[in-house]
Amino acid sequence: MPPKSKVLALPAEVKAWLDQSLVENNFSGYEALSAELSGRGYTIGKSALHQYGQNFEERLAALRMASEQAKAMVAAAPDEGGAVNEALMRLVQEHLFKLLMSDGDQIDLPKVAKAVAELGRASVVQKKWQAEVRSKAEAAASQVEKIAKKGGLDASTVAEIRREILGVAG
Repeated sequence: MPPKSKVLALPAEVKAWLDQSLVENNFSGYEALSAELSGRGYTIGKSALHQYGQNFEERLAALRMASEQAKAMVAAAPDEGGAVNEALMRLVQEHLFKLLMSDGDQIDLPKVAKAVAELGRASVVQKKWQAEVRSKAEAAASQVEKIAKKGGLDASTVAEIRREILGVAG
């Protein structure tokens, strides 16, 4: 088993600085970063930094792509019934699963567990909201049906109104 990455062993504030520097320098200048870290008391070679930087850049690109895809989904399909939210939750589930399967030794399991728990809670809230919307739409359709029948509308018109109301929420 390879030794643990020296970059991952850095204190949080130093690693945050390194990550920010990598992004600001467009994932280049590894010699300068190595020298700066050395000045701060951390000996990490440019090759190790480059390896970490490549991995970080790939993950950042994937995150950006996922964000862009989510924005495109929201723009393309207004979320009347929560369908986009549900699709995004499934996308997150898929990415979490891939993360667990591919980087088992490098993941922060407590963070992933928390993400899974939050995703589960979000899914329950989403389903509860959808049921409430369906229930309110059904109640509104029934009320409109009663009013329409009292007003003398024919059965086909009442049925059409009911379909329109339920079509929005269903």
